[in-house]
Amino acid sequence: MGALSHLRVLDLTQVLAGPYCTMLLADMGADVVKVERPGGDMIRSNPPFVDDGSEEAYGGYFQSVNRGKRSIELDLGDDADRADFLSLVEEADVVVENYRSGTMEKYDLGYETLRKYNSELIYSSIRGFGDPRTGETHRQGQPSFDLIAQALGGVMETTGQPDGPPTKTGPGVGDLFTATLNCIGILAAVTHREQTGEGQYVDTAMYDSMISFTERAVYQQSYSGDAPTRRGNAHPTLFPYDAFETNDGYAVIAAFNNNHWAALCDVMGREDLADAYPTAAERLENREALREEIADWALEQTTDELVGKLEGSVPAAPVQTTEEIFDDPHVHARDMLVPVEQPGTDREVEIAGNPIKMSETNPAPRGRAPLLDEHREEVLSETADATAADD
Repeated sequence: MGALSHLRVLDLTQVLAGPYCTMLLADMGADVVKVERPGGDMIRSNPPFVDDGSEEAYGGYFQSVNRGKRSIELDLGDDADRADFLSLVEEADVVVENYRSGTMEKYDLGYETLRKYNSELIYSSIRGFGDPRTGETHRQGQPSFDLIAQALGGVMETTGQPDGPPTKTGPGVGDLFTATLNCIGILAAVTHREQTGEGQYVDTAMYDSMISFTERAVYQQSYSGDAPTRRGNAHPTLFPYDAFETNDGYAVIAAFNNNHWAALCDVMGREDLADAYPTAAERLENREALREEIADWALEQTTDELVGKLEGSVPAAPVQTTEEIFDDPHVHARDMLVPVEQPGTDREVEIAGNPIKMSETNPAPRGRAPLLDEHREEVLSETADATAADD
């Protein structure tokens, strides 16, 4: 039994931001019913596949963020399917969708309509630019993806090398961070409803979320009047806090306070640097010359040697590949790689586990992602039974 096992969530989302949000809810025990448009979530056919994409029900993209959900395929423009959806709404706790603003209203299934069928309903939307209900702007109705949100929200301008172009982060933070914030909003609304009996509308915009994500750039602009830009792996106000090339790879060193700095200089055999630059302000002022000193020393070490020498006194770590992550005992001890069935093959695949750990109701992926419309009879019969019981 998960902490959210009392919740029924109708998930009308697709691609990444919405499914990641509802995946978090499912991992914590919620019964998430994925309401898919005809043909299913557009990302079902996206690679990678284990062997043959024509034989497998879906690829790794869909599997990763839709694990533990149930699927029903509905055409909201069809009268019978619309009626089935509304019957599900009557018994649901939460509806989540990530369509463009106004899409659900085209089907007369917006928040105002659905709350007539369920006054305690929590209706949550994830959009590129938010919903007019919570703040109307000229951008609403425009499509948005992770790349758009990262570009507008300052992430790309502050990511990458100083002499390189604006760069997106590897993971889709425009989607994932927005999804996580939306999940927090849903849980806050659930708590409010438990106290008051009131449902409400929850709205999280990708652009807004990236402004929150780049909070450092916001306060730097406000305090200094200068627009922050790319610094590579360096930190604007802390030093040394950077990645350094080693003899066989890269390692990061975070020795920005005085004790860490003194310990780093001791390991390097450069007590003179500790004496010459004892304060953080002096180190920041002379960061370029000091970085060269550390870089020269780092190149003389293997990554393991560097990290081993600093371990216990200076925060340091190797820059790991995914292959190395799979080999890390810590990752396995923390259940951060989870095996699930891959339909259409005779083997299991591994997906990322849930980083939220709880002593009594520990979140965890609850099985593979669903086949398209796999649970239609099951879900609709439960709704019929609930309606009969209410009568």
